[in-house]
Amino acid sequence: MFDVIIPVYKPTQKLMTLFYYLNRQTVKPDKVIVINTEKEYWDAFFDPFDILKKYPFLEVHHIKKDDFDHGNTRNYGVSFSKAEFFLMMTDDAVPADENMAENLLKAFDNDKVGMSYAKQLPHKGCNAIEKYTRSFNYPNESKIKGIDDLETLGIKTFYASNVCCMYRRKFFDEIGGFIKKTIFNEDMIYARNMINKGYLIAYTPSAKVFHSHNFTGKQYFKRNFDLGVSQADNPDIFGDVKSEGEGVKLVKSTAIYLCKKFMPWLVFKLVYHSACKYLGFRYGKRYKKLSDKRVLRYTMSPSYFEKDNW
Repeated sequence: MFDVIIPVYKPTQKLMTLFYYLNRQTVKPDKVIVINTEKEYWDAFFDPFDILKKYPFLEVHHIKKDDFDHGNTRNYGVSFSKAEFFLMMTDDAVPADENMAENLLKAFDNDKVGMSYAKQLPHKGCNAIEKYTRSFNYPNESKIKGIDDLETLGIKTFYASNVCCMYRRKFFDEIGGFIKKTIFNEDMIYARNMINKGYLIAYTPSAKVFHSHNFTGKQYFKRNFDLGVSQADNPDIFGDVKSEGEGVKLVKSTAIYLCKKFMPWLVFKLVYHSACKYLGFRYGKRYKKLSDKRVLRYTMSPSYFEKDNW
């Protein structure tokens, strides 16, 4: 009924946990297609024969680092699937329970739904700011979103995350798959193209995965620089919506939460991280005006700029 597609780079124990929970789902995948970057890292972590014996649903394909792209690598994974639905996941996401896949699939009872994405929960040990950010971006209420919501929801209309997102293959083929070259945001670019055709996105909080990061200010800067680059390179997708407003809402809401929880000292950390995000994003939006040296210092993805993107 559905396959799972996971791009992998330098596998960790979280990936083993992900395989374990995929195998325990109430609705099991037919195949788990792994697109692994650099075979040596896979072989260093796994015994190739043992892992395939333990999880016979695995299908592993190796690529070189120079060939990785957020959009086209995922298209490559989809090319190995013939299923009606496929589930995109990242290698650091872990299903919270055994009903994740089943709950994602329920959204497709609506014939117009082409994407169904999961609620992201903080990992154990996640800091207070990131924990609140997860609850802000992934509330408990489900929602069906379409082109008519652009005026009220803005960029949130086509927010969806390939950390854990199920796709209807029929619509995917019709739209032409993910953008073939992008530094970031392949999921949102696809989502905008999909709603432009009149299809719908389902946010399905009954499907849950653990996924969070305790980033430093520098890491936030670099991540948001790449986010800005993706918007600068795709004005047809992002040009008619504002994204800064959502960031301001999040900062204000987080500051209120920290004070209510008697952690006002963390507001200083929040302001610092927010400034790093904002500056990174603004520089990314204007990256074509920066020197090559600065761009390569600011980005998390230097290889993107080494592929004749300029």
